[in-house]
Amino acid sequence: MQNQGDPELLGQTVVVVGGSAGIGLETARRARALGAEVILTGRDPQRLKLAATELGAASFSAFDANDSAALENFFANLDSPIDHVMATAGGPYYATLADMDFDEARRGLQEHPMLMLGIARFAAGKIPARGSLTFMGGTGGRNPSQGVGIVAAMTAALPALTASLAVEIAPVRVNLIAAGFVDTPLSASLLGDDLEARRAELRANLPIARVVTPTDVAALAVHLMTNTALTGATYDIDGGQQLVSR
Repeated sequence: MQNQGDPELLGQTVVVVGGSAGIGLETARRARALGAEVILTGRDPQRLKLAATELGAASFSAFDANDSAALENFFANLDSPIDHVMATAGGPYYATLADMDFDEARRGLQEHPMLMLGIARFAAGKIPARGSLTFMGGTGGRNPSQGVGIVAAMTAALPALTASLAVEIAPVRVNLIAAGFVDTPLSASLLGDDLEARRAELRANLPIARVVTPTDVAALAVHLMTNTALTGATYDIDGGQQLVSR
């Protein structure tokens, strides 16, 4: 039994899907600091091994989380119960209607909800009543503009799916983190040469006067794991980006 004053996640196991970099790695790092054992997954075996070695992870497994059979196999082969799953895998698809690749658009529409459904189905039976699933969404599609149609659809859909899953697999808790711009390797790859200009713009205009980092998101993710009153909700973390003109 955990005693008062013990680290909040002592004796618990956290699985991070997409845990080799960015928000996933930072969440695993914070969970580890709070006493958790961590299990990491990711697509890049070398990067994943480096992250697992750094953290002293209990185990790691390289596979594509969007492969439902591989995802099912991963959870089926876990030797012991787990307490929390954090999923950060997948990325947004931006394109105007005229330039849209329909195959990529289908991927963008299916990837996040199917990952959520797969984790809920394959992991819930291994998680105790105090445990949780935490997923990543975004806030960027709430203001209509050219090129964000697929992202806007997911921005609207994922909170509803989160709430439904929270009811269906209760007492396991399900929550969604909706992030604005976060300074991650994924953001860098999407913005390319425009990255520094975007950082400068956000520092100048956000109410917090700085850019949101993976550490900020990881703090929220771990809070959702440890506060057992929270389920079925979406939590924005964008530094006030929605409050200022874009």
